Amino acid sequence: MDNIETILTRKSVRDFASKEVEKEKIDLLLKGAMASPSAMNRQPWKFVVVTNKDKIEEIKKAMPFGKHNAPLIIVPCIDEIAASLLNKGLAACDLAASSENILLMAHSLSLGAVWCAIYPNKMQIKKMRKVLGLSLTLSPFSCIYIGYPSDSDKSKVKDKFKEKNIIRI
Repeated sequence: MDNIETILTRKSVRDFASKEVEKEKIDLLLKGAMASPSAMNRQPWKFVVVTNKDKIEEIKKAMPFGKHNAPLIIVPCIDEIAASLLNKGLAACDLAASSENILLMAHSLSLGAVWCAIYPNKMQIKKMRKVLGLSLTLSPFSCIYIGYPSDSDKSKVKDKFKEKNIIRI
């Protein structure tokens, strides 16, 4: 799949097969995440990789819109120590870019994925920090549910292009 096709055909998958995601693919997802742009190259991120079924169930209970049956969850987190050298908004931009890279990489590997936001909801950050056993120096940014799409997955590619959202000068 070429880059243009990957970007234009990515979709949010919310129903997954029970098949586990191979370690090699998980490593590629993480390499893709860390290849994203970063303000001043501070790379203010850590990535929690969750494959433990019990922990996935805990996360699903803690996430208001994250009840998906994925066998893998990657939780990008803001590393508050690295982020302290940046404007807080820039760290969030960096994590958004790395999250999008995970979504695109997943699609290119024939995986499905959906991003569920945590940041900037302070209560949700606190709840997920507790579920994941993270220190105060790590702030969960999002939960990215990843797996092979199920045969019953109904997600569709959407053409979101709207000329009215463009200001041409």
